[in-house]
Amino acid sequence: MKIVADLQIHSRFARACSKDLSFETLEKYAKIKGTTLLGTGDFQHPIWNKEIKANLKEDENGILWSKTGFPFLWQTEVSLMYSQGGKGRRIHNLIFSPNQDVSDQITEALGKKGRLDYDGRPIFGFSCIELVEMMNSISDKIEIIPAHCMTPWFGLFGSKTGFDSIKECFQEKAKYIHAVETGLSADPGMMRRLSFLDNIQLVSFSDAHSYWPWRLGREVTVFDVKKLSYDEILKAIKTGEGLSETIEVDPSYGKYHVDGHRLCGINLDPKESKKIGEICPKCKKKLTIGVLSRIEQLADRPEGYKAKNAPGFKSVIPLSEIISFTIGTPNPASRKVWEIYHKLIEKFGSEFNVLADAKPEDMTQAVDKQISENIIRIRNGQVKILPGFDGIYGVPVFKPEDEEKLNLLRMKSAEKEKSQIGEEEKNTTKTKQEKTTTKNKKPTLGQKGLLDFAKKN
Repeated sequence: MKIVADLQIHSRFARACSKDLSFETLEKYAKIKGTTLLGTGDFQHPIWNKEIKANLKEDENGILWSKTGFPFLWQTEVSLMYSQGGKGRRIHNLIFSPNQDVSDQITEALGKKGRLDYDGRPIFGFSCIELVEMMNSISDKIEIIPAHCMTPWFGLFGSKTGFDSIKECFQEKAKYIHAVETGLSADPGMMRRLSFLDNIQLVSFSDAHSYWPWRLGREVTVFDVKKLSYDEILKAIKTGEGLSETIEVDPSYGKYHVDGHRLCGINLDPKESKKIGEICPKCKKKLTIGVLSRIEQLADRPEGYKAKNAPGFKSVIPLSEIISFTIGTPNPASRKVWEIYHKLIEKFGSEFNVLADAKPEDMTQAVDKQISENIIRIRNGQVKILPGFDGIYGVPVFKPEDEEKLNLLRMKSAEKEKSQIGEEEKNTTKTKQEKTTTKNKKPTLGQKGLLDFAKKN
């Protein structure tokens, strides 16, 4: 039984997530994408937890079903911020639960460590080791997977606050970690250069913050199991038996693939970055070290290494973005893009069918030939992608003459951000000066009353 799973989802209660996220919208666009199993996301959040229980019904196999028959699996993500080995650590971990009872126990345990209501991805001050101990005390069927493990910020192996191995992070609890999630800026081809991951499964999920198909299901793991059950999915994650393949975005598309500094528009490959001491040549601040450099630091195998008997993977980018860049419309949500997108979905059933299997001669019956050709080129790895860096997504270049223009377009957003930061700094300085002036003045009776009220409250 083939299962196309995206098991890293967030609710509308998580920071920087769409306020329109619901089980109805998730199901609708998962079907359009071609995803056949979703994580619930954020099951410990009190309001979202109520919505899970109101909208989904659990079966005897630990799978939750919507009223229209779409499956979900108990899943959440936590952010751990703590010190270990003389360094501040920030690590995101996925948690999978076998059923409602265990999920409720997880929620209760986490609730004793901090607030669960302010963010769908709650932040705690305890370590990854303590997280494993806590989960093991509840059930041996709970699975923990480090999320977007190579990402500079919050990745297990990230350049900013990460570790150099699973063992270094989890210590004696490392034996309970069976898989890592690769994240957008890495793929299995890169990860298998790290021999300490030889017995670790590699999974890929979207980390979706909205239900739109250029976010939801942009990375998935394909399982081939006897039946859809939590135990079968868990077995595949632990042993690799039944883990068929992953569908990944091209790692150059990810937001942290190479080193760079977005506010200065600087991005460099590992060799160039190393030559200049990983310092931005414009502002002289330290560059954000990307995934490619981090792989080079940790790898003990050469580039191009092929692991034997490892699950395969496909590299794509979201169909909406292929269309938008082909027709010269920067917004993947534009009406023109949607019209073309839906023509392809109507003909082939799902986005994954289009990206992986549709024949060019069949696609040209529905859309322009250039669009079908670009889909095939992406499928075959024949398109250059300006690499993502320091939080800026990579950009596909379908025409070489467009490269400079596309790079300028994405740099405009960085310039805008830099300008906004400058204004914020000015306003902050002005506010501080005003506060200092106010502090040195003798308050009037009205002001004194307000200050007294502020102190009390």
